Amino acid sequence: VIFENEALYTALKVEAARKGRHAKDIVAEAVSEWLEAREDEELRTGLEEARYEWERQGGVEASEFFRDLKASSAQ
Repeated sequence: VIFENEALYTALKVEAARKGRHAKDIVAEAVSEWLEAREDEELRTGLEEARYEWERQGGVEASEFFRDLKASSAQ
């Protein structure tokens, strides 16, 4: 990775020295966390869309469905 921002590079090197870690490990960890956050956001968006569609089509909570099913089979 090439840093064009000298201040950012310097801050990274200082933090790496302060923590006793390699700068490459800090960058790799930060990129991994960023990618996971993006993936989580994509999943959250997909779940929200699915829930909206489920509600639009008249979906009911599973507990309510099974309670009603049990009640109707008991009759």
